[in-house]
Amino acid sequence: MRKPTRPPTARCTLPMYMGFLMSEPKSSTCTRLSQVMGISHDSVNRFLLRESYEPKDLFDEAQKLLDMVGGTLNVDDTTLDKPYSQKMALVGHFWSGKHRRAVKGLNLVTLYYTDVQGRSLPVNYRVYDKADDKTKNDYFQDMLAEVLAWGLRPAFATGDSWYSCEKNLKTVKNHQMGLMFAVEANRTVSVEKGTWVQVQRLDVPEEGLMVWLRNFGPVKLFRTRLKDQLRHYLACLPDAQGYSTFGRLNFQKLHDQHWGIEQYHRLLKQVCNVERFQVRGKVPILNHIFAALCSFVQLQEMRFTHAIVNAYQWKTELFTQVVATFVTGFIPGKKHLNPQFRTTVNA
Repeated sequence: MRKPTRPPTARCTLPMYMGFLMSEPKSSTCTRLSQVMGISHDSVNRFLLRESYEPKDLFDEAQKLLDMVGGTLNVDDTTLDKPYSQKMALVGHFWSGKHRRAVKGLNLVTLYYTDVQGRSLPVNYRVYDKADDKTKNDYFQDMLAEVLAWGLRPAFATGDSWYSCEKNLKTVKNHQMGLMFAVEANRTVSVEKGTWVQVQRLDVPEEGLMVWLRNFGPVKLFRTRLKDQLRHYLACLPDAQGYSTFGRLNFQKLHDQHWGIEQYHRLLKQVCNVERFQVRGKVPILNHIFAALCSFVQLQEMRFTHAIVNAYQWKTELFTQVVATFVTGFIPGKKHLNPQFRTTVNA
């Protein structure tokens, strides 16, 4: 985080920008914020260009609300749609689960932590940058090393099939953590020594099947169904004695925590306006995304303390009284628009 050398006099601040992202229903632009708060457009631009927030700043905010030991660390990425962007930094073509194809936008990779009390928050992130010359798997390994150095002690790590490469699995295992990662249907494992078979061809019982993953070791294979699609997951425990009691209920709990990151992605886009910005430079884009992530943390804190039930309901209720006041004031003098009752006339 930037360290000022004198008392700040800026009119646009991070709390102001976060509050704007959380409450603005549609147009979260610098111009709109300047209109709402009565400040200059340049004040907002200067804020986005001036600050220097880093992933550690997000971690520092999140750790105040979480139990840092024994939870589940999830990794996943999402594409922030920018189909009409021109000369915007960090924009490329990335696979979108929403569109089921590669689309133009930015790619946000997040480590999302769920503690033993069920509270979930992002604790590290990267915005994909070709200039870094790294893959998303490299980002995951970097972020994992960072959060462990910062004091996080998760019991498990989970991820989808994109992150289930051999190097990632070994990295997690070497940190004495359990893991549960999705794998593609054609991933090969061995049930009998010397025989390799695709996981989709195996008969997997409800309580899981012990198999040998090539170049890794023993894991437990689970199968689940999402809509009409079969999905396969490999679970590895730091203590081999635990496999005998690690069954369907344990897998389902980890799977539910793993899918919590999808809810985070939706709320980040629909409530925190992470996709809705019109700046083009790398620094203001990164500062906008950081502010959106911090907005999510604040909304979750409000939910943890029972100030709100959920973020969607809270945002809807922000405008309930405004709409009701307008409708009430609009009705008078409009009775002629209502159907007029007319008595029947007998001929």
